[in-house]
Amino acid sequence: MFVQVAPSILSADFAALGRAVEELTSAGADLIHVDVMDGRFVPNLTIGPPIIAALREHTNLPLDVHLMIEEPARFITDYRKAGADIITVHMEACTHLQRTVTMIRDLGAEAGVALNPATPEETLKYIYDDIDVVLVMSVNPGFGGQSFISSSVRKVANIRKSLNDAGRRAVQIEVDGGVTAGNAPNLVTAGAGILVAGSYIFSAPTLNEGIRSLRIK
Repeated sequence: MFVQVAPSILSADFAALGRAVEELTSAGADLIHVDVMDGRFVPNLTIGPPIIAALREHTNLPLDVHLMIEEPARFITDYRKAGADIITVHMEACTHLQRTVTMIRDLGAEAGVALNPATPEETLKYIYDDIDVVLVMSVNPGFGGQSFISSSVRKVANIRKSLNDAGRRAVQIEVDGGVTAGNAPNLVTAGAGILVAGSYIFSAPTLNEGIRSLRIK
């Protein structure tokens, strides 16, 4: 199988995000990963709906919007209107998770649930029927350029088995944090279908080379 590559624009030049998205699109990205942080759920502050709406004009690729924010249900409609195609919320930030992911789907977007490294995968058990994506954080969220947490490979494998056992093979597993060509094969073998990478892709000799090196056949 071919893994999908979702470059994270967290590592792009924020003064030229539109151009960065255009270049990633031309370089062969499958999705554009947009990290949204509120300075509360994680210790960083990034992108809001107006910027996503502006980026929507620069690519026809799906915008994969990862909400690392408190009370995400308050803002889901705004991000969907801005152009988000996939909206992922954190298990740890949602008191009423099933209601939140249903809201995302009702708005016409794909619904994802993210797990921090210390959150056990068993917490997903009762939500599999309501989601399209599981996002495994392989670093602690908030900043780019962190080192990969190796136990994430086992976590991906456990989730893939649980999804298969539940008859939910179509649910994609996405991995975000410290992803490189060195750990990509193990992640894909374990069951990951989408790899998010920021600093790795942007530090490659070219964006195309960075993306291509993660695409496992």
